[in-house]
Formats: sequence, C-alpha cells, structure tokens
Amino acid sequence: MTDTDRDALLDELLGELARLRRAADVSEISQVVARYGPLVDSGSADATAALWAQDGSYSVGGLLELNGRAAIAEMVHSPMHQGFITNGAGHVLTAPTVTVDGDTAVAYNHSLLITADGDGFAIHRLTANKWVLSRTTDGWQISERINHVLDGNAAARELFAAAAP
Repeated sequence: MTDTDRDALLDELLGELARLRRAADVSEISQVVARYGPLVDSGSADATAALWAQDGSYSVGGLLELNGRAAIAEMVHSPMHQGFITNGAGHVLTAPTVTVDGDTAVAYNHSLLITADGDGFAIHRLTANKWVLSRTTDGWQISERINHVLDGNAAARELFAAAAP
C-alpha cells in the first residue's frame, strides 16, 4: 500500500467515524426530546428538569418563562400542570429535525397537548418548538427550549422558518 493509498484510506475512515458520531448525536438528542412527554405526563418533576442544563431555560410562548431546573420542576408540580395530568392529558412530540455543530445542536419539532374531553380527547395546544442543546459530561442537555402556539401568529412561523436550510 502506498502512502497515498494509506492517506486516502485514513481520510475515508475519519469521515466514516465523523458520520457515525453525528448519527449517535442525533439519536441521543432525539431521545432527550422524546423523553420530555412521558416524564412530564407522569409528573416526574426532577427527571423532567434533569433534561435541562443547570442554567437552562424554557420559554412557553405567551405563558411562562422558566429559568433553571428548579423552575422547570416547579412547573411540573404547579396546579395547572397537575390539573392537566390528573384529568387526563398527554404531551405528544413529533420526531425532531436535528442539526449538530460540534458540541451544540438545534432541533425543531411540533408538540401537542392532548386532553381528555368527555368520551374522547381534544388537542388543547399545538406548538412549534426550538430546542438548543449542549453536549455535557452527562450527555446532551437542553440549554434552551422555545415554543410558540401554532394559532396563526408570526412568531411560530418565524421559529420554524429558522430551521430551513
């Protein structure tokens, strides 16, 4: 094998390694996003909050501005949230689109809050979400989550437009 062939093989292997790492990152980030619904619906405040970095934030468009894990756990314990889950509700999140750039990532998805309504269910809230995540020694954690209700307001459309290439 010549030096040129060896260099080409090394470049190919390094490229493949980078591709595998990106795939693993996207999978882990998708799991962080997916865990939110079951954790918040079970009332697991500490586990929900642990998805966020210590100083992470959650902007619930038009309702709440939460900063830090304690505030996120408090939201799960709040009478409003407890009312949702004790009366029948589910936070359903779609698969996110994920862009990884080194140790930071951005994901976009839809989320629905579905509530029990008589003999059936109703969509209580449909939102556009942006998740900013950071790689930490404990894995990927949420640095910031922003959502806006998809009720025709420009903020939700602008949030999703940022995801366009």
